[in-house]
Amino acid sequence: MFNFVVKDKKMKNIVMALAIVLSTVSCAQEKKNKFSKESLAYELTTTDQGKATFQSILKKHKGKKVVIEIWAGWCSDCIKAMPKVKELQAANPDVDYVFISMDKTFDKWKEAVAKHELKGDLYWVDDAKMMKGAFGQSIDLDWIPRYIVLDEKGNIVIYRAIETEFDKITTALNTK
Repeated sequence: MFNFVVKDKKMKNIVMALAIVLSTVSCAQEKKNKFSKESLAYELTTTDQGKATFQSILKKHKGKKVVIEIWAGWCSDCIKAMPKVKELQAANPDVDYVFISMDKTFDKWKEAVAKHELKGDLYWVDDAKMMKGAFGQSIDLDWIPRYIVLDEKGNIVIYRAIETEFDKITTALNTK
């Protein structure tokens, strides 16, 4: 894991402890297999300014594989990943796609959806704290775009993938 030699015993212990903590946190996020009660109860805004709980959104897609993308129109990495998302959709037409926006306002979100011609189920997180708000915290959101993949039974197959991990997402979607 480390490419250097640590001679000081105290420093070696610190480095080892840090490595263990980092790998534990990374694995814990990767292997999460269910959403928290807080995230399931969170109400997202629909395109017609209605409300839908995250749980009701998930239920709507049960029986299908689902890719959830958390994104924002102001996010350059999200915009750069849009062509890959569209390729993913074209290659996997039987998969449902849910886009959850962290845009600052409803109008900015609607503009971004139109500009990028998103196809799928569209929702907006109405929280001034955006990524750092209640919904973001409830799904351990630390970066966007963020992808979550669910199987047909609604089980989490991938809890955290970012824009550089489309091969990982494709593999998960093609696994029976």
